[in-house]
Amino acid sequence: MASISNSAVAFTGTTASDLLRSSKSGGANGVPLRTLGKARFSVKTRDLSVVAKVRKVKKHEYPWPEDPDPNVKGGVLTHLSHFKPLKEKPKPVTLDFEKPLVALEKKIIDVRKMANETGLDFSDQIASLENKYQQALKDLYTHLTPIQRVNIARHPNRPTFLDHIFSITEKFVELHGDRAGYDDPAIVTGIGTIDGRRYMFMGHQKGRNTKENIMRNFGMPTPHGYRKALRMMYYADHHGFPIVTLIDTPGAFADLKSEELGQGEAIAHNLRTMFGLKVPIVSIVIGEGGSGGALAIGCANKLLMLENAVFYVASPEACAAILWKTAKAAPKAAEKLKITGPELCKLQVADGIIPEPLGGAHADPSWTSQQIKNAINEAMDELNKMDTEALLKHRMLKFRKIGGFQEGVPVDPIKKVNMKKKEEPVAGKTPVIELEYEVEKLKQQISKAKESSSKPTELALNEMIEKLKKEIDLEYSAAVEAMGLKDRFLNLREECLKANSQDQLMHPVLMDRIEKLSDEFNKGLPTAPNYTSLKYKLDMLKEFSIAKSNLEKKCKGEELKLDINKKLKEVMDQPEMKEKMQALKAEVQKSGASSAAELDDGTKESISKMKKEIELELASVLKSMDLNVEIVRAKELIDQDLKAKVESLEEETNKKIENLMKSSDLKNTIKLLKLEMAKAGKTPDAALKNKIEALEQQIKWKLSAAISSSEIKEKHEELQAEIKALEFDGGLNGSLKNDDLKEASSKYAAGEDGLERRDYSLSSEQSELHHALLIRRYSTSCIIGVHHRVLFRGKG
Repeated sequence: MASISNSAVAFTGTTASDLLRSSKSGGANGVPLRTLGKARFSVKTRDLSVVAKVRKVKKHEYPWPEDPDPNVKGGVLTHLSHFKPLKEKPKPVTLDFEKPLVALEKKIIDVRKMANETGLDFSDQIASLENKYQQALKDLYTHLTPIQRVNIARHPNRPTFLDHIFSITEKFVELHGDRAGYDDPAIVTGIGTIDGRRYMFMGHQKGRNTKENIMRNFGMPTPHGYRKALRMMYYADHHGFPIVTLIDTPGAFADLKSEELGQGEAIAHNLRTMFGLKVPIVSIVIGEGGSGGALAIGCANKLLMLENAVFYVASPEACAAILWKTAKAAPKAAEKLKITGPELCKLQVADGIIPEPLGGAHADPSWTSQQIKNAINEAMDELNKMDTEALLKHRMLKFRKIGGFQEGVPVDPIKKVNMKKKEEPVAGKTPVIELEYEVEKLKQQISKAKESSSKPTELALNEMIEKLKKEIDLEYSAAVEAMGLKDRFLNLREECLKANSQDQLMHPVLMDRIEKLSDEFNKGLPTAPNYTSLKYKLDMLKEFSIAKSNLEKKCKGEELKLDINKKLKEVMDQPEMKEKMQALKAEVQKSGASSAAELDDGTKESISKMKKEIELELASVLKSMDLNVEIVRAKELIDQDLKAKVESLEEETNKKIENLMKSSDLKNTIKLLKLEMAKAGKTPDAALKNKIEALEQQIKWKLSAAISSSEIKEKHEELQAEIKALEFDGGLNGSLKNDDLKEASSKYAAGEDGLERRDYSLSSEQSELHHALLIRRYSTSCIIGVHHRVLFRGKG
């Protein structure tokens, strides 16, 4: 620099940093930065006097220019900008298992909108819906599956490392760089204070939107990030700062460049170093902790986990792809891996669980941060009481006790062959809100199928019926347990199994106990706490069973209709039939009659004869298709007097049978028959077969004796005579129907009342007895129905 005059010089347009870089000026060289930070400063030497003013800057603004390196667009220090709130509020994201709650939210919004528009008071309805929503939310988040917790841990709106840090610390200064030329944005480190105590914080930082995620590499660190964390660990150890790490990463970044730069070596170096640090270390999994990428900053004295966080050696998708060759098995893999907080606490991998609000940490980030702060203070209070030696030993023993084993204990030979038997997953009850959503969805599919005249998917209907059956079994089990009858049921079951194994008839006392317990259970069932959900599921099962039955009948009817039309067309297209029809038309035209009344007797007789021939031809075709053609006259069939007589006879017959069924003698005989049939199975031996036939003969004889009274016989004969008289007619009206007895039996066996039935076929003698007593469909349905209900009850 040229010579400077002795007078004071004002350096206009020059900052303090420029003055510090002047090494040849004898006046300003070596002045401390703290001195330059004052509003004005004056340095007097023998030859120079300098006066300068430092530019005021905003808080968190750095003194260097925006673009320090002209060769790099945006500058190499852009990631050092302060962590600011997002300009736009993040969009709400609904997970798949949360969709049933959306319907309730929509209802609440609609009711509020209606209240605002109409001015009416809907406060009671809104309060009821909100209570229902809160209960559904509680049920959903208290019964989460492992894969659902994985989805919550990966939620896009979940609070990140810096979100929690700025909520729990009074002061925080971020520290950058690994002192080797790199600064990985995926790992953030810095010094902060909580309640006046200073800590070194470090953790994985994910982005809050796509732009930030790209910049933060989706929270997957490179070797530079782990070396930066290592530098801060040495720094904390040197100054005695306790270390707090927050883990939230799917794993270390596994690209080619990272492997070339020593990703494995960087992780291993961190693992070795953390076991030798002389300060307390607390690690908290705030999201997902993936493999070595999480463990590289997770070798701590205390490992805590948020309620919905996960900690795994391999992601469920990767594990499923390896073991089951498909990522769709991720739910099964998540269950087998034991990656959730409660499971890891049982395995003593994690030391505690930090609660989250209903809906996950993103539902109330500030409350979650406060829980993290409380957990840190509690853990540090415990660890600060230990001296250095105890602290290091505590950290070592924490990891040494993971995965306990036994030595010198003999193994059972059977267990040695199959060390671990396959465990069937215990099925849990589906929440009512989720089941309602699935039921409503299926109902909409069925209604749409009806409108569009297309059949709904039978697979979805069958799956729902099977699911409801399992749900009802679980509900019955829960009701039995709630009513305190579980032990009694189990004892009776053991006694029944013992009696069956000894090939003996069930003792009457045991049968009475079973009947009494069944009556007690049926009477007390409405008082069970889960009766509402059980009744709802039973109603849904009945409704879907009827829908399935109707669907099957509709499909069979359509197929039958097509077959009949095809056969009729073939008959009418026969040359002989065409000639007869043409001859008949020609005769009518020849007569010149304009109406049927004007036809002469000869033409009428020809038409009647032709009509009978066509009807007989059609009847023979329909009989060839196993269809019965009944010759009736519609006018007389709907006669009210005849219908009343049939109904009266039906009621009288029902009463006779019901009175007979109430008798203890027939009840015991039926129970014995049921027991013998259960013992016999599909392949009964000769002795059991003879027993069953003898019991059947007794029941048939008693039924026959009850309903063979002279009054019923007389009424039956009178009705039969009337029907035969009505069936005789010169004209022919053909109505098609399947065999009544078969249809009634199949109708009841299909379970139109929502209950499961066992399918038993009637013997030839029973069929003859029923045919002799039943009058068409009216009495058929009743008798067969009562007979089946008494003899062959289904489950429950």
